[in-house]
Amino acid sequence: MIENIRLAFMGIWSHKMRSFLTMLGVIIGIASIIAIVSTITGTNRQIMQNLIGAGNNSVTITLQQGGGEYWMDSGAPAGVSTVSDEQRKKILDLEAVEDASFYLHRSWVDGISSAGGSFESGSCCGIDRHYLSALGMVVYQGRPFIERDYTDFHKVALLDERAASSLFPEEEAVGSMMEIRGEPFMVVGLVKKAENFKPVINSFEDYVNYNQEEYGTVMIPSASWPIVFGYDEPENCVVRARTTEQMSNAGREAADIMNESIGPGVQDIAYKAEDLLEKARNQQELASSTNNLLLWVASIALLVGGIGVMNIMLVSVTERTAEIGLKKALGARKSVILAQFLTESAVLTSLGGIIGVIAGILLAQVISKMSGTPVAISIPAIVLSVAFSMMIGIIFGLLPSVQAANLNPIDALRRE
Repeated sequence: MIENIRLAFMGIWSHKMRSFLTMLGVIIGIASIIAIVSTITGTNRQIMQNLIGAGNNSVTITLQQGGGEYWMDSGAPAGVSTVSDEQRKKILDLEAVEDASFYLHRSWVDGISSAGGSFESGSCCGIDRHYLSALGMVVYQGRPFIERDYTDFHKVALLDERAASSLFPEEEAVGSMMEIRGEPFMVVGLVKKAENFKPVINSFEDYVNYNQEEYGTVMIPSASWPIVFGYDEPENCVVRARTTEQMSNAGREAADIMNESIGPGVQDIAYKAEDLLEKARNQQELASSTNNLLLWVASIALLVGGIGVMNIMLVSVTERTAEIGLKKALGARKSVILAQFLTESAVLTSLGGIIGVIAGILLAQVISKMSGTPVAISIPAIVLSVAFSMMIGIIFGLLPSVQAANLNPIDALRRE
C-alpha cells in the first residue's frame, strides 16, 4: 500500500498541470460544501445564542389569553387562583429545574416618577427572593431585598439600568425616593444581568426576530404589591433549567403545574412557557433550507470532478499499457494492478479534497468578512469531506482500474 501511494504521488508530480486540472472539480465541490456548511453552522449557533442569550437557561411562564399575556389591569381573571405552596414545591423539585421564582408583573405602568424624572414606558414587577438568581441578575450598587422587606411590607425598590437613568438622570439613584401610583418607595439597589449579552443584529429581519431591548423595569417586594395595585393576583413564573437542552422540558412541566391554579370551566386562559429552544429550531430550519439547496448544487461539482477523474484515469491506463503488460508478464496479479490504480485515483481525489477544505475555510472567512454572515468551521464536515473525496476516487477510479487489471499481457506488449 505504501509503495502504491508513493507511485501515485510520483505520477501526480510528473503530470502536475494535468493532475491539478483533474482535481479542480473536486476542489471546487469540497470548497463549496465546506463554505456552505460553515455558514449553516455559524448561522444556527448565532440564532441559538441570540434567542437564548448569555446562557442562564431561564424560561418564563406567563398567564396568557388568546395568544398574548393576560392584561392584569382589567382585573384578576375569575377562576384563576394564586399559586399554592404545594405548587411552588413541585416546581422546585422538578429534575430539570435548578431554581424558580414567582413574580407579579405589569407590562406598562403609569404614575412612576421621581423628583428629577419620570418613567412612562416601562414595567413593574413584584418579585420574590429567587427572582434575581433565576434570571441571572446581580445587584451592582446598593443592596438586594432582605427578609424584613417582605415580612414588614417595606416600600423599597430595585431598578435596572434603564429605569435608573430615566428616573434619576442627574442624581444618585440609590437612597433616593420615587413614587409608584402615588405611593413613596425608596430605591435600595440597582441590578443588571450577570452576563451582559446583546443579540447580533445584521438585518431588519434580525432586529424583528432577536431584538431584546427592554424599556426598563422597577422591582418591588411581592409582599408590597397590594399596596400599589390593591389586590392579590395570579403570579407568573420564571424557572432556570439545569442545562440549555432541558429548557423546553423545564418550561413545559412548570406550566403544567401552574395550570393547576386554573379552575374548571375557565376557557381561553392558561399558563404557557416561552419555548426559546423550539423557536430557535424553527429559525434554524428556515435559515438552513436555502443553504441545503446550495449543498445539492455543490454536490454536482463533485460529480463532475469524479467524471473528470475517471476520464483521466482511462487516459492513464492507455498511456501505461506497456507498464501494465510488463508487470503482468512478470507475474503481477490482477489484484495488484487494481490496487495500484485505485490507490492513485484515491490519492488524487483525497489531495483535491484536502486542498478543497483549505480553500473552503478561506472562502468561509471571506464570506463572513464581506457579508457579515457568522461562520463556524465544522470539524466533522471537514473529516467527512476528505473521506467523501477519497470515496469518489475509489468509485470513479474503479472502471479504469478494472480495465487495467484485465489487460492481457501479450496484447498489451504487442500494442506497444
